[in-house]
Amino acid sequence: MSIVELRQYTLHPGARDTLVSLFEREFVAGQESVGITLGGRFLDVDDPDRFVWLRAFPDMAARARALSAFYYGPVWQTHRDEANATMLDSDNVLLLDGPGFTAPPDAEAVTLTICHPRQPDFAEYFTRHVRPALAAAGLPPLGVHRTEHAENNFPALPVRTGEDVLLWFTAGAAAPALPWADELPPRLHTAPRHLRLEPVGSTW
Repeated sequence: MSIVELRQYTLHPGARDTLVSLFEREFVAGQESVGITLGGRFLDVDDPDRFVWLRAFPDMAARARALSAFYYGPVWQTHRDEANATMLDSDNVLLLDGPGFTAPPDAEAVTLTICHPRQPDFAEYFTRHVRPALAAAGLPPLGVHRTEHAENNFPALPVRTGEDVLLWFTAGAAAPALPWADELPPRLHTAPRHLRLEPVGSTW
C-alpha cells in the first residue's frame, strides 16, 4: 500500500485543456524526477471544468520530501503562475491509503465511486459483500482506497480532514449498481457519489 492523494481541481471555464497540456508536458516528468509516482489523470465527463488525478508516495515521510523537492524546485517555480491561472479551486484533496490507480490501457472511461461510511466496519462489509457482488456483475472494483488519517505533513497543500471515505474505480462510464440497496444506506452518511472519468490520453 502507498500514501495516495486524490486531487480534484475546479478550473476556470475553458481552461482545462491548457492545464492538462501543461501538466502532461511539464509536471508528469517533473514530479516523477523527485520520486512521486503519478497515477491516472482524468477529465470529468460531466463537468468540463474539472480535472481529477492521483499521485502516490511510499510513506508520509517520503511524501513530505518529494513535495518539498517539487514545489520548491525549478519545474513548479517556472510554470506555477501559468498553472495557477487555470484554477478556481485546487484544495479538494483526499489523503488515502491504497495501491494508487491508473486506468487500464484499453479503458475509454472509468467510474470512481466514493462512499462516506457511517460505521467503522464498512471496509469489512465492502470486502465480504460489495466487492464479490460487483465482480460477479462484471465490474470488479479496482484501486480500492481508504482515508489516511495521518497529519498533513506538507501544509502548504491542504487536504480534506474530519471525514472517512472508501472509494474505488470500475471500468466503463456506467455507475455500478451497488448490491443490497436496503442495507447500504444505513451504513453511509450520504448516497455514494459516482464520477464518470475519461483517462487523459497520450496525445497531450
